[in-house]
Amino acid sequence: MSYCDRCDRYFPHMRALEQHEQNSAAHNICYFCCKDFATSYQLKQHWAASPRHHYCQYCNEHFDSQCDLEEHYEEKHYYCSACRKIFNEALGLHEHNRQSHHYCPDCRRVFQSDSNLRSHLRSGVHASATIRCPGMNCSKLFVSGAALILHLESGTCPSRLTRQEVNRIAAKYDKNNVITNPSRMIGYREGGSAPTVTTWATERAWNGRAYECFMCHREFKALVSLNKHLASPAHEEKMYRCPRGYEGCGAEFSTLSALSQHVESERCGIRRFNNQIQNYLGDLTSNMKRLAM
Repeated sequence: MSYCDRCDRYFPHMRALEQHEQNSAAHNICYFCCKDFATSYQLKQHWAASPRHHYCQYCNEHFDSQCDLEEHYEEKHYYCSACRKIFNEALGLHEHNRQSHHYCPDCRRVFQSDSNLRSHLRSGVHASATIRCPGMNCSKLFVSGAALILHLESGTCPSRLTRQEVNRIAAKYDKNNVITNPSRMIGYREGGSAPTVTTWATERAWNGRAYECFMCHREFKALVSLNKHLASPAHEEKMYRCPRGYEGCGAEFSTLSALSQHVESERCGIRRFNNQIQNYLGDLTSNMKRLAM
């Protein structure tokens, strides 16, 4: 005989008891955990709370992994992945994000940090492109000084200004070395000429599986990609710095555009003097027009 404690009943054999547990509303069994619950509600609460189960209680559906469950939440529900909360409607999730996260209410996007959110708000998505390139035969507009300087450094401006020319102008007009390190800009000092050394790779850079940069050992699938890397400022001296005299952090950068992006991001104490530094960088940009364009 087999006995059911919960129902106070005897069964002729174990198979009959198992059949009873499967069919009775008094038995709600999680076979994976070997647990028997008195109600279906208790069983579902167990599935929802146990890390051994990947269960959506809203859809009464099981998933193979937590990743699959979260994908389901994001596709079918109003889900905040950072807080692991589900909301009944889009407005609830919207208000939660607005109050609890770095959130753009217009785009309904969540950002990892306040500086990332500010960069987004200053981007072309929200800000108007009003800064005109001073280069000859160039009519492009940009949303920030950093974007303009990056354009000039890229060598794609019709004025044919290069990154080396930008460095030369910065060295010439930053007489008090507010943003430049004089020991690293000797080749750009007033009266000097910009360095003309060019580094490139040949087929000999192939190491058997990829083209390898001999300076940082980074690997590239194509030789042209390696040469683009070598032509970039990746291995140049960090000639620019966030000015401590303006409550900056002293961080160093290889390009003026990188410094400008850092200032505009307001990631350090420089944000308190942002207008002064922006004016300084603006004057530098104006000088580029008079000097090199």
